[in-house]
Amino acid sequence: MALGLLLLSLLLLVLGAGVGSTGWESVWKILGQEPADPLAWQIVRDIRLPRTTGAWLAGALLGLAGAVAQGVFRNPLADPYLLGSASGASLGVALAMAALGVSPFALQGLLRLGITGAAFVGAAAAVLLTLVLAKGAHNTMRLLLAGVVVGVVLGAASSMVLLLTPEIMQAMQSFMLGSTAFVGWSACLLMAAVLAVVLLASWSLSRVLDGLALGEATAQSLGLPLAPLRMLLIVLLALATGTAVAQCGLIAFVGLAAPHLVRSLVRAMHRWLLLLSAGMGAVLLLSADLLARWLIAPQELPVGVLTAVLGGSYLLWLMHRRNVQEIS
Repeated sequence: MALGLLLLSLLLLVLGAGVGSTGWESVWKILGQEPADPLAWQIVRDIRLPRTTGAWLAGALLGLAGAVAQGVFRNPLADPYLLGSASGASLGVALAMAALGVSPFALQGLLRLGITGAAFVGAAAAVLLTLVLAKGAHNTMRLLLAGVVVGVVLGAASSMVLLLTPEIMQAMQSFMLGSTAFVGWSACLLMAAVLAVVLLASWSLSRVLDGLALGEATAQSLGLPLAPLRMLLIVLLALATGTAVAQCGLIAFVGLAAPHLVRSLVRAMHRWLLLLSAGMGAVLLLSADLLARWLIAPQELPVGVLTAVLGGSYLLWLMHRRNVQEIS
């Protein structure tokens, strides 16, 4: 399965170089002319390739975060936004845009970094607030309830900011629907570095997730210090989610659906589940991004809309199949 996801990722990365407002024309101008058309080369090198790579990396971060969240909470419906990170990121972006008074996707240089930084800080602050309300990571149920409360409160705060500054509403809509259109090579490098750190750290803690899957009592009987290790996993979850959200906005269902798809195809311990979920999330988001660019070209759909439709349809089908199996 890992080999299949790798080959599919390579195929999608190649397709990503040719999907856009000018189609494969830019690619043919590079391959068929000597010297290559500088404008076509700039389109492929500076727009399509970083966007395609960024979509793959953001999907991998969300898929990995989803696998960690479901392992920590021992709940197959847990997703990376469960601790309020999505609402915190939205509030951070809304406050930054209200202060700057411009669209985040029209910003350049330091202003652009200010928007993505605000999203990351907002997501991290929301997770920290959840941990404070839950008094740490000792009680999983209290942590879940605190995450729900923080998400609702920060979501309401974002709505208040939008009501007070309606001129940022259209720009906020772009962020909340998700977009990979403005991901550059610097963002790709950042996401790649975070993905490497989170993947290695969570992979080293896979034994903890395996123990939690058997129940907290069993995990404790194995001699695992659950409280500090669970806190470390939550930090990794927040880091992966915050990085992806800061660069691409709120993209739904990738973190929830990717581990489900892996489990439906193979039975694996968390050592493999984490790696495969990252690969599956990367393939899902990159496929949705290519569809978003291609379906109504030269215009494009928000990638978050496609992931919500496709992910929601898959989960509905999964629920229907299980109901049929229970009846039969």
